[in-house]
Amino acid sequence: MDESFVYTGYPDFLEFLHSFAEPDFAAFQRRLIPGEAILGVRTPRLRAMAKQIAKSDWRRFLAEVQDGTLEETTVHGLVIGAAKTDYDETLEYAAGFVPKIKSWASCDICGSSFKFLKKEPERSFEFLKGYLSDEREFAVRFGVILLMDYFTSEEYLSRLFTLYEQVCHEGYYVKMAIAWAISVCYVKFPEPTTEYLKTSRLNDWTYNKSLQKIIESNRVDAEQKRAVRAMKRKG
Repeated sequence: MDESFVYTGYPDFLEFLHSFAEPDFAAFQRRLIPGEAILGVRTPRLRAMAKQIAKSDWRRFLAEVQDGTLEETTVHGLVIGAAKTDYDETLEYAAGFVPKIKSWASCDICGSSFKFLKKEPERSFEFLKGYLSDEREFAVRFGVILLMDYFTSEEYLSRLFTLYEQVCHEGYYVKMAIAWAISVCYVKFPEPTTEYLKTSRLNDWTYNKSLQKIIESNRVDAEQKRAVRAMKRKG
């Protein structure tokens, strides 16, 4: 990427963004990411672009950014994660970003950059917890994925199990997020997660998908996988 790139206005940004579009890659992405207009710009390029914007007039960018494509939304979230400012301002921008999320891709890619949440863990936990009862599928997924990213720890584990069980949204990408989050809990804390699963009130689909995600993990040994397979609910 041209290191001299500086944000000077949205039309120039769009022109720059389009210059990296790969039609074949876009066609591939569309098969994996429904519901988005996609240019086909690769994630490392979007991350680099966001870092450059964060070094220039990033507040202007966040005031002007649109959500016409997956790439625009992704750069939006990545700039929030890269911008150097205080916790309260970043949290406000993060809250404004959530309604723009239209797919698992922008949710998951951007969520991993929201490291500012570590600055004030309890406030961040409550912020993310609030999205778990949202009516919007990707707002709920945002809450689940970021809780997974930043709070899968011994201190928060039991609270996470309780929260995941309370999610009522039936969206596919919500249930998949919970299954993924449970599998990460198992990888990091196999014994307490096993005990939790024995009495879990997760619906059968999410419960069994959680087991599947655990079994698919390269960080789970063969003996653990055999035990997890035996926990599958029938029906």
